[in-house]
Amino acid sequence: MQSPNLPTQSNLLRVMLLAAGRGERMRPLTDTAPKPLLSVLGKPLMQWHLEALASQGFDDVLVNTAWLGEQIEALYGSTLRYSHEGRDFGGALETAGGISRALPDLNEVFWVLAGDVYMPGFVFSEQSFNHFTASSSLAHIWLVPNPPHNPAGDFGLDTTTGLAMNMPKDTPLPRYTYSTVGLYRKALFLAPFCGIAHGNPQGEKAALAPLLRAAMDAGRVSAEIYTGPWTDVGTPERLDQLNRVMPN
Repeated sequence: MQSPNLPTQSNLLRVMLLAAGRGERMRPLTDTAPKPLLSVLGKPLMQWHLEALASQGFDDVLVNTAWLGEQIEALYGSTLRYSHEGRDFGGALETAGGISRALPDLNEVFWVLAGDVYMPGFVFSEQSFNHFTASSSLAHIWLVPNPPHNPAGDFGLDTTTGLAMNMPKDTPLPRYTYSTVGLYRKALFLAPFCGIAHGNPQGEKAALAPLLRAAMDAGRVSAEIYTGPWTDVGTPERLDQLNRVMPN
């Protein structure tokens, strides 16, 4: 019999929104509010993602929290599910550590997105979700043209195969910036790609990029380019710039 304290297949979640970071570069704004709740054009930054997801039927969202995470739960209440890294471990577990912690509550395939990125035109389509589910990839990520703060980019893209490429920064081939939006399979967060125990009971911290690079080297990460509006809201200046632009 399924334990009442464990998730069943029917209530596993298809979205994880990352909201646990401290937002050091956004201080002093983040001294009193978590970065995903900072206002962009009259809405909390993470609200733009939540509305875009819900418009495509993805309203089952898990949010990880740490710094001032109680403010996120106070605002959204039971409309979201939470992984409280700050409460359980005293701080954020980084991206892969946080996803590993939430893994028991996540569907076999799930979206991952950052709550501090403004990407209003992105469509979280069911078609993309289903296409990835039917594939053998461990991840499918959306890449964007390199912004001024990341001129060398993060990853390459083989336009013939559609596979993301782990390329050195000094390569003559084009590299792109990871948008923070991707579709993932649980297997990426298990051995051999990830050494953290399922559910991360010890609260280990781990970054996502090494896992992605290992999977890219194995030919298991696909990608595509997104050219719509995109801002990593990493500084007060970028936030101010966004709030000076009227929405379309």
